[in-house]
Amino acid sequence: MRISTKGRFAVNAMIDLALRESAGPVALATIGERQGISLSYLEQLFGGLRSAGLVQSSRGPGGGYRLGRPAEDISVADIVLAVDEREPVQDHRPGAPATAGLWLRLEEAMRHHMAAISLRSLVEQQLDRGEPIVVAPRRRAIAPVPTVRPARTTAPNSVFAFAAAIAG
Repeated sequence: MRISTKGRFAVNAMIDLALRESAGPVALATIGERQGISLSYLEQLFGGLRSAGLVQSSRGPGGGYRLGRPAEDISVADIVLAVDEREPVQDHRPGAPATAGLWLRLEEAMRHHMAAISLRSLVEQQLDRGEPIVVAPRRRAIAPVPTVRPARTTAPNSVFAFAAAIAG
């Protein structure tokens, strides 16, 4: 099992989401800014994560993403498998059958190790590092309607008032 760039970005984005979800849904644009990942790439990643049930989305003002399950129930293996296209280990060169079992065992060991690492443990490691967690203030769903006050003017308001102002 190889960990691709997609898998690494997805794990980083999920840590970012888990760190900030207590303030409400997290927008992909803010994750992208913090992690240096384009919005279109994040949308691809989160499509796979949503299909796997690892995240939930909400639309509209104040919408964004939340974890689909508690962080302690999400493993690194869950995240990586949700976004990576799995390629079967096959080697058709002469002598390959002797090593095919080795590669399958190594892949299984790697998957087993990643399954033992929870998203919660990665979040706790991040918090232990002491870096500040910046949470953007929640936007209001509906902006207040501005009060429109009539304009006060000393100009004449009719042709007759204009004529009276000129004449007199």
